[in-house]
Amino acid sequence: MSAAAPLLRMSGITKSFFGVQVLTGIDLEVRAGEVHALVGENGAGKSTLMKILAGVQPADSGTIELDGAPVSFAHPLEAQAAGVTTVFQEFNLLPERTVAENVYLGREPRRRGLVDRAQMVRDTADLLATLGVDTIAPDVKVRALSVAEQQVVEIVKAMSFDARIISMDEPTAALADHEVELLYRLVRRLQERGVAVLYVSHRLKEIFDLCDRITILKDGSLVDTVDTAGITSDELVRKMVGRSISALFPQPREGTRTGDVRLAVRGVGNHMVRDISFEVRAGEIVALAGLQGSGRTEIAHGLFGVERFRTGEVYVDGKRVDPRSPREAVRSGLALVTEDRKAEGLALNQSVAANARLVLDAVSPRRAGRGARRIPEILSSLELAARSGSHEVRFLSGGNQQKVVLAKWLVTDPGVIVMDEPTRGIDVGAKRAVYELMRDLAAEGVAIVLISSELPEVIGMADRIIVLHDGEISGELPGGSDEEAVMALATRHDALEESA
Repeated sequence: MSAAAPLLRMSGITKSFFGVQVLTGIDLEVRAGEVHALVGENGAGKSTLMKILAGVQPADSGTIELDGAPVSFAHPLEAQAAGVTTVFQEFNLLPERTVAENVYLGREPRRRGLVDRAQMVRDTADLLATLGVDTIAPDVKVRALSVAEQQVVEIVKAMSFDARIISMDEPTAALADHEVELLYRLVRRLQERGVAVLYVSHRLKEIFDLCDRITILKDGSLVDTVDTAGITSDELVRKMVGRSISALFPQPREGTRTGDVRLAVRGVGNHMVRDISFEVRAGEIVALAGLQGSGRTEIAHGLFGVERFRTGEVYVDGKRVDPRSPREAVRSGLALVTEDRKAEGLALNQSVAANARLVLDAVSPRRAGRGARRIPEILSSLELAARSGSHEVRFLSGGNQQKVVLAKWLVTDPGVIVMDEPTRGIDVGAKRAVYELMRDLAAEGVAIVLISSELPEVIGMADRIIVLHDGEISGELPGGSDEEAVMALATRHDALEESA
């Protein structure tokens, strides 16, 4: 990309809260038609910088220029009026209203003093067509849309303000793998129209797939701005956290031994998976890998009694179990770290301490008090960054929220832990903490089933890799196998069908 004059220039942006410096002299330039990544660990200052740009918070010092002219936004509406909009992780949509009503909420077109619904629908249809979206009707209610489609509505709403800059905060965090492609297409379409996209994500693949340049923050300071083509993923991680990707995956603890079989799955199946058999021994980490829809999460749900297996048998420590509910699964020695921590894993408005004892209270209410005595020790071992146990979970970073999820299961002292996407949506440093915990648990004799869409994570952490395709096991590989070998098994059936 040629070095055109920047559409956006933020210079010397500084911000502190209660005497704590969170941004120190940040410079950021974004060009028209550019997809510009903003990366860094949680606490690096990304969200604060985005909120200053969006008019949510004022900077203590520094300047913002749009097309060379100084601007100052005291409210998000002022930023939107100038063509600067933000799509946050938590969507701001009304589910009982239509797509068109959400897009033009509070500024509906009027005719003779009345809302011109026909015009509103036409304008929304035009915006959808501009983005190449033909699967969403302007008059459908938002509650009927998938998460990916709701995100499209947020982007369409941004475009209705004649957006010149759209900031996206972790836009794929809640999307399934097959929905990410839709977002990719939208970003490319925005780029073609000359819209600048400021893209915040922890997913390195997306950064390298989509972004032209990358600005790296660390501890509230600017580390560097680089062309994506001129940096490797290993170099990027090193700039973000001071260590390479390979250093993210700790080696097994000295003295870790593979012991007896703790989990044995024999020929299980339900409406999503067929004839699944595998074993996990004490001290072992076994990964379930595969594409979206391959059956990974369905196996986890079957083990945990969320969606029972109709065929086959499951054994925990040699004893046959048939959990009819998560409560029974916990009593059998199983734990499940769910994929969506906010919707399924946490009570966001409750305290850290209350969340840490959620499972205890549900499964063993009479003995919960005794078990809860271990909570401070467990939270300390996880290095949870919270002022106290009374701190509300909703105010924690994604990485610290995930540590609370882990704590509520560890307090039950499980023999088998199923971890479904345990590092989704958390930064590189927090991922390392989760990996260290996995190694510690394995050293203590816990059997771990890891489900992950991140192949480097699967390869770097698993002792064995079981690859799934279309609800069946397509093969098994040793830990450390290369990504091509895993993908060959994950897509093997597709290749066979194409060659037939």
